[in-house]
Amino acid sequence: MPPLDDLSFTTTLTVRDSCLCLHVQRAARALARRFDEALRPAGLTSGQFSLLMALNRPQPAGIAQVAALLAMDRTTLTANLKPLQRLGFVHVLAGEKDKRRRVLVLTPAGRSALAAAVPIWRQTHQAIEGALGDSNPDRLRADLMALS
Repeated sequence: MPPLDDLSFTTTLTVRDSCLCLHVQRAARALARRFDEALRPAGLTSGQFSLLMALNRPQPAGIAQVAALLAMDRTTLTANLKPLQRLGFVHVLAGEKDKRRRVLVLTPAGRSALAAAVPIWRQTHQAIEGALGDSNPDRLRADLMALS
């Protein structure tokens, strides 16, 4: 067991000030709250918007593909799909070639909800990038992608 003096308040301050995980988590929660509030008039949360956008593709995607894109496990993805299915925004269907495979289809109602949300997302996204001042949003995205 490590000595207790490794748990000094100085260590706490060091972690608070330098921990990338902590700062990314805080930023992610703050951004999610901001987008949740902005997207509320469209009837979506930021997570639902991201999930619907991940399904906006020419061919239906498999659960594993979407889970990988959103960096979530399949169980979490399945739980997040349930409210969207109840709203009629998403259908989960058996694959054409392999009936055991599940594919996710964005319905016309889902496309309409997404279309209503995109202008809100654009406006909010532009405001957030503008608030970064002299920072480089492209560099931030690249750095975050390198971590994910």
